[in-house]
Formats: sequence, structure tokens, C-alpha cells
Amino acid sequence: MKALVLNNKTEALVLQDLPDLIPNKDEAIVKIHAAALNHRDLWIQKGMYAGLKYPIVPGSDGAGVVTATGNKEHAHWIGKEVIIYPAINWGDQASYQHPKNFKILGLPDDGTFAEYVKVPAINLFEKPPHLSFEEAAAIPLAGLTAYRALFTRGQLSQNEKLLITGIGGGVALLGLQFAVAANANAYVTSGDDEKIARAISLGAKGAANYKNEKWVEQLQEKAGSFDIILDGAGGEGVGQLLNIASPGGRIVFYGATRGNPSTVDLRRIFWKQLNVLGSTMGTAADFKSMLDLVNKHKIRPVVDKIFPFAEGENALRRMDDEKQFGKIVIKMIV
Repeated sequence: MKALVLNNKTEALVLQDLPDLIPNKDEAIVKIHAAALNHRDLWIQKGMYAGLKYPIVPGSDGAGVVTATGNKEHAHWIGKEVIIYPAINWGDQASYQHPKNFKILGLPDDGTFAEYVKVPAINLFEKPPHLSFEEAAAIPLAGLTAYRALFTRGQLSQNEKLLITGIGGGVALLGLQFAVAANANAYVTSGDDEKIARAISLGAKGAANYKNEKWVEQLQEKAGSFDIILDGAGGEGVGQLLNIASPGGRIVFYGATRGNPSTVDLRRIFWKQLNVLGSTMGTAADFKSMLDLVNKHKIRPVVDKIFPFAEGENALRRMDDEKQFGKIVIKMIV
């Protein structure tokens, strides 16, 4: 089979021939029709991720058709269109402590940037029928992260005021679409006015450009304060998030692309009785609930651009340029 391989850090993705896959017991082989990129793949390429090993086939997101299983118990999956739950060995509990054998598809095991991938059969879910393979591939990691952060951890309710920072990335956009479906009042920030306009078209109630020195004041004029804030950036903006959170509000962090803040005003946290929460990926139950929401409201993820299989490296470069609005997808089958 052919796959996009990283042979060492800082090297380009290259299309190579790899041995065909054979499922072990309780595993399935999926013929990948489309895969989507995450920043995780870019960090693996740059050598900035834990547990690195090379060569590796990256890719945590994928959708396709099951071609083989390791035992008869899972043979009913053969021929079905599926979407892959990318958290391997999370376990049955909604635990906040991953077991020692927990891993994410795409490292240390080869991932979805290939014609075929081998995964545990319990990680297979039926593809939402209203989605194309490219749209379905855009959902797993970002959708799971957004869903757990908003609903499992953040306990978002209808009519609450929600702020999503850095609109344009996969988690932020799916978070916006999920919040709109749940009848929450979502607001967004971005450093790009065009991305703000597109977020408004998707249902955001208002927005502010964080490159404007008075972006906090602008949001306060529009919304007052926020019951829940979804942030994947961190950095020096954390202090401003504490300021615009409502008393008793929740701030959910799912990433730290801008690093750690130099200071944190603990007085602000305890005086306003804020709930500061962390969230990473999600359980299989979270994944099922997320897909139920997608199916119920016929949600279609925003796809930024689709690259052909042979142009996987160009897809990574587009992500590195930070110009995308939505998910970047690689199409394996024409």
C-alpha cells in the first residue's frame, strides 16, 4: 500500500510503498477515502511532540470503508462506511487519568495518511450519512475535543453566553457549530476580519478582532461577560479571559499554542469564583454523543481545502502558514 511517511523530524512527507496490513484479533482494516490534518501532525514533523519515533505515518483523522477484520465477531463491519475514533485504549471510564497504554492514532502507531489503516474494531463508528468522506474525515479529533470541552467539561447550556477564541481552527469552528446547534449565544475572536465575517455567517452573535487594543471592551459592550470561555491559545491573553468571565463562569482550556502566561491573577479567580478547566480529546461515549449531535442537526464541518494524496506535504505547509479557515483534508481516493 502507499502512505505518506515522515522519515525523520523536519523532513517532508513523502509518498512511499509500505507492506500491506493484516488485522490482529479485535482489529479492523479501513480503506481510507479521506484524512484530515491536525496541528499534532505538524508538531510531529517539527519534532516538537512527545514520544516521537520515525519513520511514522501521521494522521489521527480518517473516514473510509472497512475491508477486513481480525475475527468473525466484527465481520459485520466489512463493507461499511466508517469514521474512526482516534483515542486508543482510553478505557470504559470517563476518567481524567489516561491509562498507561493510552495512545492517539498517528503516533506511536501509523495513522490515516495512507491507503489503509489498522485500528481496534471498537474504534469504528458509522459515518454520518449526510457527510461526504472528506467532511467526515474533518470531524474526529477536533469534533471530539470541542464536544468534550463544551458539554462534558464545560456543561454548556442553551442561552448561555459563550466566547470562543481564535476562530478559524478546527476545534474552534466545530465548537461554534455545536454551540449554535445547542442554542447557546456564541461570540468569537480572531486576528482576521474575514474569518470573523465567516464566523458570523455560521451563527456567531458577535466578535472582536484581538489585534485591536480595545477588543475586550468591544466584547463587553456586545455581551457583557461570558458564562463559558473556550480557549486553545493560552499565553498572555489568559488574564483578559479572567476579566471577561462572568462570576462563577467556566474557562475551558484545550491547548496552549501561545505557551504559558507569565503571570496568573489568582485573586481574580477566587474572588469571581471562576471554574478553570482543562480538557483533552474525549471518551468513546463523548465521541458517540458528538456524532449524535452531528447527525441530529445535520452539521457539516467547515473544510478549508482538499489536497490530493500526493500533495500531503503541501497540506502541512498550508497548516504551517496559519491561513486556513476550517479543516485541511487529504483525499486518498478520486
